[in-house]
Amino acid sequence: MPIENERKFVLRNDVGLEQELARLPGVSRNLLRQAYLDAPGLRIRAIETGGKTDHVFTYKRLIDGQVVEIETGLSAVDFARLWTQRIETLQKMRYSWTDGRCHWDVDFFRRDDGSTYFAMAEVEMPEGQTELPPLPSCLAGHVLGVAPAGDPRFTSKRIADRQHAERLLADIERTGRVT
Repeated sequence: MPIENERKFVLRNDVGLEQELARLPGVSRNLLRQAYLDAPGLRIRAIETGGKTDHVFTYKRLIDGQVVEIETGLSAVDFARLWTQRIETLQKMRYSWTDGRCHWDVDFFRRDDGSTYFAMAEVEMPEGQTELPPLPSCLAGHVLGVAPAGDPRFTSKRIADRQHAERLLADIERTGRVT
């Protein structure tokens, strides 16, 4: 069973970080258009990479204290059909790389005009690992705080709500920590 074991880091909304990530070797860059469907735990994604678009259907649910996440490919036609059933959408630029046994994603959540309103990194760790891995040097100086494990305020679905994300970021910047 694919168990998700991730931690999230709130980042400064810094265009310099995105530029730095784009230059790093071994880091992939993808544009994600994502929609949450009218049933809990269901989402679809269009992932654009270098002129090619893949479509993915995801089932994600908390079961017995662990997040089960199952993804499968989806045709463009089925993606378009399901898009009509969306209840919430988001667009984000994602930079990804693997570092040892961990996988890092840095997401820049976008407004319709392409500007960033929230930036967050997440590390996917092996099942059962509880200790955070060392922070990649490219993220040093950009982290505002570590989100509490499983905190629903930091899910992409919640961050898709721009007002929520902007209030959350303002609180973190005002207090100097994630509370």
